[in-house]
Amino acid sequence: MQIVSVVIPTYNEEENIPLIYERVKKIFEKQLVNYDYRILYIDNCSTDQSRIRIKELAEKNDKVQYIFNMKNFGFSRSTFYGLTQSVGDCTVLLFADMQDPPELIIDFVSEWEKGSKVVVGIKNKSQENSAMYFIRKCYYKFVNKMTEIDHIEQFTGFGLYDKSVVQVFKELDDPLPYLRGIVAELAPDVKKVYYEQKRREHGKTSFNFIKLYDVAMLGLTSYSKALMRISMFVGIAIAVISFVVSLVTLILKLTGVIAYPIGSAATLFGVFFLGGVQLIFLGILGEYISNINIRSMHRPIVIEEERKM
Repeated sequence: MQIVSVVIPTYNEEENIPLIYERVKKIFEKQLVNYDYRILYIDNCSTDQSRIRIKELAEKNDKVQYIFNMKNFGFSRSTFYGLTQSVGDCTVLLFADMQDPPELIIDFVSEWEKGSKVVVGIKNKSQENSAMYFIRKCYYKFVNKMTEIDHIEQFTGFGLYDKSVVQVFKELDDPLPYLRGIVAELAPDVKKVYYEQKRREHGKTSFNFIKLYDVAMLGLTSYSKALMRISMFVGIAIAVISFVVSLVTLILKLTGVIAYPIGSAATLFGVFFLGGVQLIFLGILGEYISNINIRSMHRPIVIEEERKM
């Protein structure tokens, strides 16, 4: 009997953990009866009762597995590591907030049976904040313009991955994995299944602006040279414009066309403007250097505190 592994990343999801367990279990007991299953929770150092809830489920069902990270290693790293630790003929990545319907596993498996190696869930509608959905949509379009690969729009990682694809993930030596980019770059034969994303019913999202920014910059710096090239071209343009304006001003002053003093206001404006531009591009450069530094150290993606497999 073939095994379907369901990897569920968690962070402070004590209310959702038993609920998503029951929904996944029901799918395999009622509809995917020809498949065995494993549910792997990978907990990113939750501060609530999440680990207690996971252990309770593991005690009553030996198909429930878990990995507890020693500390919070970030969403991207923990999620990707969970995928690489799964066992089975295919692996489904499902998030604990239940905004993505677990019942879509049935459609994923159906497409996998037809030969698709990767089946991804795509949000074509969302009940989340409309402004946030619009921002995400703009981000994906911006990333596709800026990067050298075609990212899958409105794709969060939710989907099914054949064991051959999971094996490719395992062989990647990358302590800063960006799953969306890896799938877009390396995954063969990607099948898309569309769905409407629901609102979170329990708990609060752990994704704030800083975490969203972190994921966005990871994607841009991992797959794009465009930001650095824009920095260079803007720098050249500002230098040329500044030189021309300075030269014209000097000529006009020497020829007496303008007699009034330039004044400190214009000088201060120029200094602050150029300083602001430099700080922006230093920040971009710092993002690239930071990611290069972390990758060059070849540190593990996460360190486990406890596991039950």
